[in-house]
Amino acid sequence: MSVVCRPSSFEGLECLGLRIGLSVSRLLETMLPPATSLAVKWPNDILLDGRKLAGILCESRWDGARLGWVVVGVGINLTNPLEGELADSAIGLAAKVGPTDLEAIAEAVRQDIATAGEWSGPLTELELGEFARRDCLVGRAVTAPVVGWAAGITSTGLLRIRTESGIIKEASAGDAVAVR
Repeated sequence: MSVVCRPSSFEGLECLGLRIGLSVSRLLETMLPPATSLAVKWPNDILLDGRKLAGILCESRWDGARLGWVVVGVGINLTNPLEGELADSAIGLAAKVGPTDLEAIAEAVRQDIATAGEWSGPLTELELGEFARRDCLVGRAVTAPVVGWAAGITSTGLLRIRTESGIIKEASAGDAVAVR
């Protein structure tokens, strides 16, 4: 689904996808059995049992230097059957909870997006802590967007990567490819 947001400020816009990922993760966890947790993979995936359950994409439109709007797209695999190689890398919510109420989930996600879309500025300490608890990349070797080891994120949503020489590089875009 896609939701149009009209943030009052463009400050923290680069954090919007991460903020929504955390919010949607909290929402989906309320539907899962106790002690089941979701992981977040920078920059825009939600994982269940190490497999992709959802993804978030944000696209903004500008009028000169003024932010016009942001469309937030959230894709959650609820019940689609997964076969072959896809079954190894993706999962549906129904695999853990059985049949789901699409309309109720869609409305709850829409509300989450609208609420998260009102926030501006960098990620808060609370959000950074929550991301750190859910971060599936931290400490893992990555080959992209920079070769090294994932070392968390910054308050502006950049992926921190420690290179072999010990230098921390910060990546703002690209899919993080973990190798172990």
